[in-house]
Amino acid sequence: MELTDADRRLLATWTADCAAHVLPLFEAKAPADPRPRQAIDGARAYAGGAKRSAHLRTLVSAAYAAARDVGDPAAAAAARSAGVAAGTAYMHDSVDVDQVKHVLGPAMYAALARELDANNDPTAAAAEIRWAIDHAAPAVRALLRRMPARGPGRTRQDALYFELDEGMRG
Repeated sequence: MELTDADRRLLATWTADCAAHVLPLFEAKAPADPRPRQAIDGARAYAGGAKRSAHLRTLVSAAYAAARDVGDPAAAAAARSAGVAAGTAYMHDSVDVDQVKHVLGPAMYAALARELDANNDPTAAAAEIRWAIDHAAPAVRALLRRMPARGPGRTRQDALYFELDEGMRG
């Protein structure tokens, strides 16, 4: 399967929404740090037609730096969600199972952020996954169905990716 720029823009809209949904978890811990919000804004600008640029790559890196700096696991996962969302613009044209991780990454990190914020309660992650699935446009779900499916893996993050993947395909 080959991704087009139009496909990446479609995905960027959904991934930005997933990241924005948990952004308050980051902003509660670091209200003066604009980096994850800027990454989400960059993803939305790209989704709306802006070109891929060095600035957008800088926003991706800055969101990851914010995740490292915040000192709270839930807030860090929320910042990573924003970074992966901004990185959607840079997904490779040729899709393999590892690329699916980039599609689902913002929603997976959002689910992880909710779970960590709820003292490792997996029902919080499940609710966030349901939100992400429910808010995916039919075209996003159809695009994902054309990509290779992820297996269950071994880690908690793998399990969240798998749950998202299955739900988006269902």
